[in-house]
Amino acid sequence: MDEERALYIVRAGEAGAIERVLRDYSDKKLCEGIFKVLLKDIPTTCQVSCLEVLRILSRDKKVLVPVTTKENMQILLRLAKLNESDDSLEKVSEFPVIVESLKCLCNIVFNSQMAQQLSLELNLAAKLCNLLRKCKDRKFINDIKCFDLRLLFVLSLLHTDIRSQLRYELQGLPLLTQILESAFSIKWTDEYESAIDRNGPPLSPQETDCAIEALKALFNVTVDSWKVHKEGDSHQFRVMAAVLRHCLLIVGPTEDKTEELHSNAVNLLSNVPVSCLDVLICPLTHEETAPEATMLDELPSDKTAEKETVLKNNTMVYNGMNMEAIHVLLSFMEKRIDKGSSYREGLTPVLSLLTECSRAHRNIRKFLKDQVLPPLRDVTNRPEVGSTVRNKLVRLMTHVDLGVKQIAAEFLFVLCKERVDSLLKYTGYGNAAGLLAARGLLAGGRGDNWYSEDEDTDTEEYKNAKPKEELLKPMGLKPDGTITPLEEALNQYSVIEETSSDTD
Repeated sequence: MDEERALYIVRAGEAGAIERVLRDYSDKKLCEGIFKVLLKDIPTTCQVSCLEVLRILSRDKKVLVPVTTKENMQILLRLAKLNESDDSLEKVSEFPVIVESLKCLCNIVFNSQMAQQLSLELNLAAKLCNLLRKCKDRKFINDIKCFDLRLLFVLSLLHTDIRSQLRYELQGLPLLTQILESAFSIKWTDEYESAIDRNGPPLSPQETDCAIEALKALFNVTVDSWKVHKEGDSHQFRVMAAVLRHCLLIVGPTEDKTEELHSNAVNLLSNVPVSCLDVLICPLTHEETAPEATMLDELPSDKTAEKETVLKNNTMVYNGMNMEAIHVLLSFMEKRIDKGSSYREGLTPVLSLLTECSRAHRNIRKFLKDQVLPPLRDVTNRPEVGSTVRNKLVRLMTHVDLGVKQIAAEFLFVLCKERVDSLLKYTGYGNAAGLLAARGLLAGGRGDNWYSEDEDTDTEEYKNAKPKEELLKPMGLKPDGTITPLEEALNQYSVIEETSSDTD
């Protein structure tokens, strides 16, 4: 708004309009004044103060429009050390200026379409990657890395072209993976195995925030990877999956931060080609093969207490493989179910991930089957009644959200090796009917995928109850719309028909 227009509105005398125009006009003038001051050689403390005010003002799109120019963007790039290709980050006194400049750029790029176009023209993504390379192994500048990563995430969220540039031209996948390695202080014991310090301290708040921003940026970079996966990329994706396994086995400074960290790790794992997810499990280490470590698959099926002890000792072992990361994913899934809301956003990613892992990797499927669908002993209650993971998942099979009910049913179907008889055994016919109808399997059979032929062992309780279950009993609708056995429904309609005939 120019000065003449502002003066006209002020002279008109409407109080609300005067207040708005004065605020907008003063904010615009303040922004312009700040950029002019930032061009000058002023003390660092004055630069920080100007940038703090600009950061607040940059949240208002109306204020941004007149000041978002190439020249002003370049001022912020210079202050954020995004222009100097050879300049190192040695002056600690400059760090607050760099951080505040990056914060301003985050707001401006997110709120201004003009700034988004200028970001492409100024090749901002490449400059951000260059800054990350300068500070990727330096822990005392986590704030710089954090807001650099946040701006990279915003750019890749708004521009699909930048995702491709990051993925291929700028080598964003290995760069961002290395940032995660640094945040987690990973020490490799093998090609795809890292040492886990179970007695170590939790991640600091700064390291956690930096890792979360890196995970979000990596998600955008790899969002279409499952479609364009090449054999030559397998190593890089396996390294990333191994880093994400490490991420699942550590904790943040608070429970909420740990959940946020793990949630972003789950989202990113969903982008990893399923063939590379084998690194989520690994052979036992020397310590884990010590005599006191009991293997789950060596325990008799009724040794529940001993299985609980193994879980408490953080040694989740199955078929000679460490299953801790899979157990964390399973626990994460159950917590999301227990929340009882936002299933589509919060639950379906981890359910989809576990389903694909189970379909592709036999050991993962067998371990999850052991945890989710143990030998059936309670044959008196309906499958959806109770507090076990199985009961919770069966209840989701009739959820009102179609996507949620489909993925819950699909997960259990895969754990049953896509055998209809096995699914009905654990879920009941009514709960499974939707999936079976969609698959054309209401008459029985199995799905299209091949699974190993290891057989389930029925418990004595189930063998005794099986002849009495009547899982496939035909049902029909009564005249009042309620469900009843088909024979009874037909009889009621016959009575109605006879009554109608007598009346005629």
